[in-house]
Amino acid sequence: MRPYILTETHWSDVKDQEFDLAILPWGATEAHNYHLPYGTDNYETEALVYEAARMAWEQGARVIVLPTIPMGVNTGQTDIYMTMNMNPSTQQSILEDVVESLDGYGLEKLLVVNGHGGNDFKQIIREVGSNFPDMQIATCNWFQSVDQGRIFENAGGHADEMETSLMLYTTPELVKPLDQAGDGKAKEFSVKALNESWAWTERKWTRCTDDTGVGDPRKASKVKGERYFHEVTGKLTKLFVELAETDPGNLYE
Repeated sequence: MRPYILTETHWSDVKDQEFDLAILPWGATEAHNYHLPYGTDNYETEALVYEAARMAWEQGARVIVLPTIPMGVNTGQTDIYMTMNMNPSTQQSILEDVVESLDGYGLEKLLVVNGHGGNDFKQIIREVGSNFPDMQIATCNWFQSVDQGRIFENAGGHADEMETSLMLYTTPELVKPLDQAGDGKAKEFSVKALNESWAWTERKWTRCTDDTGVGDPRKASKVKGERYFHEVTGKLTKLFVELAETDPGNLYE
């Protein structure tokens, strides 16, 4: 029983506890090439958040990890069998209900830890936050916290070398042999600007990749995954501790 994970705690312990920061992991349920499971984003995010919360708790930060939201925005993958889509408007409703609950208990800080590239909480947080002015809501993308190029040879973005390595370290029993994985080769947009950071349109997954992956996973390893896991959890731990210790009214230096 880990006292920083809500689903493992008991009311007899929680009722007299004051938490400084609630953490909401948010993933997705979608195909990940041929070798990784549909729940990859959830398994990765939970493993990272749980370890970072453990280290933050041991440093004295009173954090509490809420149940993971296991579905994300997959509007570009609805033609891939059994991919589960949750619209941004639904995400906003869920987040608003979570915030309303926390606000009612006097908990003033919430961090949404995002583990899925299709999720984007910034605009949602702006609107939800305007209805709860006393609540400090933040978000982070753990997959952007560390320079992946220092660890992994092949860039990607979905079921790639990074994700495969991380899963080989955290949940290897769910990873199929890499000789069963597709090469993750993805087509670029024919409009040049859409391949650059300043222009965007939604990617229709089955039109740009044959195996649902983006990035070659075949050089993945448990060793690389372990190194990445420790670097990311280190960054998350620092964020958890600083948010827990900082007064929402004194967020600026």
